[in-house]
This record gives sequence, structure tokens and C-alpha cells, in this order.
Amino acid sequence: MAILARKNYGTPQPSGITQLSIIGMITALSAALMNTVWAIYMDSFFNSEVLVGLFSAFLTIIAIVTHFIFIPVIEKADKAKLYASSLLLFMVFYLIFAMNQSFIVMIIVATLMTAFLALRITSWGILVKDASSKQGLSKNEGLVFTFSNMAFVIGPLIAGFISAQYGLRWVFVAAAAVLLIGFFFFKFSGIKGDGGKKRTDKDLYKNFIDFFKNKDRIVAYLVGSGVTSWWILIYLFMPLHMIRNGFSDLAVGYFLFAVAVPLILLEYKFSKSAGKIGFRRVFKIGYLFVAIVAAACFFFTNLYVILGLLVIASVGMAMLEPTTEAYFFDILKGKERYRFYSPYGTSIDFGHLVSKISGAVLLIFLPFKFIFVLFAVWMFVLFFFSCKTRKVIEAKRRGI
Repeated sequence: MAILARKNYGTPQPSGITQLSIIGMITALSAALMNTVWAIYMDSFFNSEVLVGLFSAFLTIIAIVTHFIFIPVIEKADKAKLYASSLLLFMVFYLIFAMNQSFIVMIIVATLMTAFLALRITSWGILVKDASSKQGLSKNEGLVFTFSNMAFVIGPLIAGFISAQYGLRWVFVAAAAVLLIGFFFFKFSGIKGDGGKKRTDKDLYKNFIDFFKNKDRIVAYLVGSGVTSWWILIYLFMPLHMIRNGFSDLAVGYFLFAVAVPLILLEYKFSKSAGKIGFRRVFKIGYLFVAIVAAACFFFTNLYVILGLLVIASVGMAMLEPTTEAYFFDILKGKERYRFYSPYGTSIDFGHLVSKISGAVLLIFLPFKFIFVLFAVWMFVLFFFSCKTRKVIEAKRRGI
């Protein structure tokens, strides 16, 4: 555990990345509670898998636009203050969801929450990057994701229990309370953010063009989008399918608990390996593995077998989740991260958008099992894009 501490005048102190990992675990627990019931919560208003998917796609478009709109804010603002403010703001959003029974209010608050998510995600990612050396970024990303996924192991179980015993809305109250704890941990950690750039890039169109005119950034963008595409299947479509087939909210929690276990056990190991053998090889193996498992799901009718296969697919996701972002940072130069990390953050939303719209449209015309074919094809496509990534090996920067 020596990596988790640094020496300060002879006294062991938590390193910056350790503090960020712990804070990330706390705030991830809030997200895990919310994500477990979010699809079910929306469905309580829409009563339709298709409409839930289409509304989610609308929110994704909002997220993509705001990532580009907020580039000047990200470039100029203190990242620590920005992240702390976003935690308090999201706590308010969760409490509104807990009290709300209005369809219109749900639409408005969900839209606002999605818009401000860009600030929270981007400020957090830059804090992690700035706390890491060039040689240790992939390893540190793996550590942060491992801690966060611990929350995604217990979060669904807690959410399932609270929902079954006290009702869905109390899950949002719990998520808000955990977020408040995370806020205080962050403030007391003393983590400081970079003030950023004095001169900002305010031209929305130019920022868009400059980001996507670089082939390496486009490939990194697509490869990064595949991770969040897959989680839409796991966190949106599968919970709804389980509920439609008679499973309880608690059973959904058990499934999401199981999905996160391989991530905790393997992400740090795979992220260290990526630093030694290169990102390209890890990307290729990860996407090919997930694609094969998704294709296999199509041929089974027993839902328990399908759920088991999806848990196994998390082994492939453990290779991808902590490494795609590290790879993107590694191909940037200087302070490009302040300008281009937020646009890269839309890869999350692009993955969401592709999955939500294509999944919702597919379910209009075909039985649910064809959704596994859809995701298998997309994972195979990303396997081929992985072959186009640069040969970045962090270990060679140390002369190893």
C-alpha cells in the first residue's frame, strides 16, 4: 500500500491521488444509488421502455452541447472550486427528485442536471490528471476507478434494499446525503485546483472543428465511447427488462452488484499492464471479449444465463474503463487538456446517444434479444478502431 502515501517531514500523509480515490469512492456511491433506480424512476413517469430510451437520448444531446459550451468555464475556473460547487448542486437535484411527483418538474430538473454534469465530470478528470505523473497516469486512473467501483458493488445492494423497504424516492435522499459527505471530505482534503488559462477559447464552432480535425483524437473519442455504450445496456435496458420479467428492484440491485465485482478485482491490474505493454493491445482484447460475450447472449433464452454472461463481460470492461481516458491524456500536449478534455467528455454522451437511440428504435420493431446483436456489432466495430490507436507505452518514458 506504499503507493497510497507520501512522506512529509517524516510523517506518512495520504497522497493526492489517494485522497481523490477516496473522495471518488464516496461520490461514486451516490451515483451508484441514483443509477440503480434512475431507469425505474423515469419509467414510473413514461411507462414505456421506448420512451425512456428516447428521453434519455434527448438528455444525451443536451450533455454533448453543454460540454462544448462550458469549455471557457473549464479553462478559466479553479477546478477544485468548480468540482465542490457541482457536488452541492447535484445534492439539490437529488432532493428535488425525491420530493417530486410532477412529470414536467422531472423533465426540467433532469435536463438541468444533465447540463451541469459536464462541469462535474470535466473538473474531476482534470484534478486526477494533474495529480498524476506522465509515467503513472494509467496506474492512477486504475486506482481511482477501482475505488469508485467499490461503491458500485455495494451501491446497487443498498439502493435495492432502500427501494424495497421504504420506496424509490428514499434512494434519492440517501444519494444526496452521501454526496454531502463527499463534499465535506473534498473540502477538508485541502486539494487545490489549477487556476487554468487566462485566455480562453470561446468560439464554440472552432473548438468543435479543432478537436475533431485530429485523427488520433477522433479514434480516442470513439474508443472511449464504447465503455459508456455498454453501460447503457447494463444500467438502462437490462433493469427495465428484468422488471418486465417479474424481477424485483432488489434483484436488479443484486445483478448490478455482481457486474461491478470484476471491475474492482481487475481494473487496477489491467491499468498497470496497459502502462507496460501499451494501450492498443489492452483495447483490442477488451473489446473483442465483450463483443463475443454479447453475441453469445443472443442465443440464450434463460434470463439467468444471460445475466451471468453479462457479469462475465465486465472482465473485458475492466480492461477498458480505466485505460481509455488515460490514453487520451497521453496523446495530448501541454495545456491542451483544458481545452480538449471537455469535448472528449462528450464521448460518454456519444456512447449514451448511440446506445439509447439505436436500442429504443430496435425495440420498436424487434424482440428484446436482438439488442444483444446490436451491442455485439458495436463492440466489434470498436475492436477495429482500437487497431488504429497509437502505440503509447508509458513505461518507456522511464526508460524501461
